[in-house]
Amino acid sequence: MLRRGGRLGVTVPRWLPERICWALSRDYHETPGGHVRIYRGDELERRVAAAGFRFLGHQHAHALHTPYWWLRCAVGVGRDDHPAVRAYHHLLVWDMFHRPRTTRLLERALNPLLGKSLVLYFEKPLEMAAEAALAA
Repeated sequence: MLRRGGRLGVTVPRWLPERICWALSRDYHETPGGHVRIYRGDELERRVAAAGFRFLGHQHAHALHTPYWWLRCAVGVGRDDHPAVRAYHHLLVWDMFHRPRTTRLLERALNPLLGKSLVLYFEKPLEMAAEAALAA
């Protein structure tokens, strides 16, 4: 439920980084609770807009997480004990807690290219017709 004039944020795995994960590991794709679909940004934008929402913009996020998942897919999704996976995970956790300027700038610079997540922003129009909401 979203009131008229309300804002909606939709986040999904980004198409290219996710396709690479799927290509590297069948287990990644078939893990229960994992990502079962990949949407291109324009496709998802059209689907949500067809439900009557007005597109406001998008951004990419989590570029530093993309190589981590590629690494996990390459060595085996369940290989949490792999030294490279452990080291990279340690780096990501450290980064989340300390948020140093260097990695914040690096991630911001890499997000358009490597961002693991796509975030789309929408608004429910004030004049949204009830029948458009029902059709969605």
